[in-house]
Amino acid sequence: MILCCGEALIDMIPSPTTEGGRDGFVPHSGGAVFNTAIALGRLGARAGMITGLSTDMFGQQLDASLRASHVDTSRVIRSDRPTTLAFVKLTDGHATYSFFDENSAGRMIGAEDLPALSQEVTSLFFGGISLAVEPCADTYAELMAREGATRAVMMDPNIRPGFIKDVNRYRERLARMLTLTDLVKVSDEDLNWIYPGAEALQDKLDMLRGAGPRLVVLTKGSAGATAYLADGRSVDVAAQKVMAVDTVGAGDTFNAGVMASLSTQGLLTKGAIADLTPDQVRTALDLAARSAAITVSRAGANPPWREELDV
Repeated sequence: MILCCGEALIDMIPSPTTEGGRDGFVPHSGGAVFNTAIALGRLGARAGMITGLSTDMFGQQLDASLRASHVDTSRVIRSDRPTTLAFVKLTDGHATYSFFDENSAGRMIGAEDLPALSQEVTSLFFGGISLAVEPCADTYAELMAREGATRAVMMDPNIRPGFIKDVNRYRERLARMLTLTDLVKVSDEDLNWIYPGAEALQDKLDMLRGAGPRLVVLTKGSAGATAYLADGRSVDVAAQKVMAVDTVGAGDTFNAGVMASLSTQGLLTKGAIADLTPDQVRTALDLAARSAAITVSRAGANPPWREELDV
């Protein structure tokens, strides 16, 4: 099982009303780590989630959404705290957010709330805003420290500077987590934030690879993605050409595609990731790119089901 560890929240998406053309807001299940879990379940991978869910109506919606996409929710941490709400503004298909997260069910989980993990959990995924906001950020870091030595770990920092209140604490936490991470996906914006110096992008990639990960995937939007293997070789994949509706959830779906493919190939283990071949990585990137393209082609974070890719 691939266990996704991080935020699940409600995206409040603007929608036209009949009252003078004004927009209302419709609650949609979301969150970067949540989206990755949903995409994994739809791609046919065994997926589960650790997150804090409220017992309120929005928490019940999130739980139902996970179950509908075959995501195991038995390790979810439940409380009567409120659900995180993210009010979304879409401009030319690109989203900006206003978050309401104080004292939320997801944010306030502590290490004492974490469940024990059985051997059926073979790999872990971390990322999103849950690595930036405390106390849950420290909780997820402790979970990785506790479990990451024996399970394959993927991370997508997906850095949102507006959430980072203490830059030094965040960078220190991220550095600790990278030492246990086998596979990391970053954008050039992520990389330049992690390493803010004047070094060339390739030098920063080398710095990231030296921090711990054995496979680094650099996403480049419409220019595709490049994976850098442990032995120094690289693999490129082109972005699929589609009519973009919006980009919400595209990167999260890409993450799921990589992990789902490696899992199907029997390669989602610490040892196997260190010895991946270019062909194996190319197969994973191909599924990731095709899956993300379908997500981009329709409104909202709506990852594809496996049968949509087999047509």
